[in-house]
Amino acid sequence: MFKAGFVNIVGNPNVGKSTLMNQLVGEKISIATFKAQTTRHRIMGIVNEADCQIVFSDTPGVLKPNYKMQEMMLQFSESALADADVLLYVTDVVENPEKNKDFLDRVSKMTIPVILLINKIDELTGSDANKRLGALVEKWHALLPNAEILPISASNKFGVDILMKRIKELLPENPAYFDKDQLTDKPAKFFVSEIIREKILRYYDKEIPYSVEVVVERFKENESVIHINAVIYVERDSQKGIIIGHQGQALKKVSMEARKSLELFFGKKIFLETFVKVDKDWRNNQRELRNFGYDPE
Repeated sequence: MFKAGFVNIVGNPNVGKSTLMNQLVGEKISIATFKAQTTRHRIMGIVNEADCQIVFSDTPGVLKPNYKMQEMMLQFSESALADADVLLYVTDVVENPEKNKDFLDRVSKMTIPVILLINKIDELTGSDANKRLGALVEKWHALLPNAEILPISASNKFGVDILMKRIKELLPENPAYFDKDQLTDKPAKFFVSEIIREKILRYYDKEIPYSVEVVVERFKENESVIHINAVIYVERDSQKGIIIGHQGQALKKVSMEARKSLELFFGKKIFLETFVKVDKDWRNNQRELRNFGYDPE
């Protein structure tokens, strides 16, 4: 008997979905930082074992859109409700259970198995920690009465093995959807742009990281070296100046850190050239968003 299915991870921003995804897959597939709205696309990570194939999907955090890019990000999250065999709804110990109630109501009506994960339980400290966790479980049970509830700490791997065991039990009988050697549905260029964007998220403040898109224009690989040219798009000239920094030092730092991570990711020497261009108001431009890959279709 072979099992295979889609296990989709949804929830509000900054609750630890990407960290959980990386733990479940055993590889760094999704950007995980302390900043909200880090994941912009639906990213699949594939786990292959002798008797099963689990296709995990990380999705953008559910939010009320302020511009077209966020509207398209929400479509990625909503599409994850449509094709899941098992749904993982992630929350944490500080989130208001009533947040984004419309999306939660849709989850409550689903007929597939839903596992509600209360993440970051390591942040519950003090003598009343168990009591507060119990109260949270009760609140969530009232909102999602058909869901199984599992407290976890994705960053500490607490509860992840138990979750994985339960997922395997819930998977339907199916043949594999992807080749057994395949780790993700995304091409190499996607991970180059994500790694560069991750460094921008780490090293720049305020609106800058959210106004940036990265496009890989050249990816030329041979046995030992990969040559990469990447363009960092921003919305305004002032943002271009901040990204580059005084005498180009800020961009140099980002490029150097990205190159180190890319060499670890690909296991090869990387030659990376980065450029910065202005694409005014790209987050509200439908045509540009589609060019940048924000098309759920």
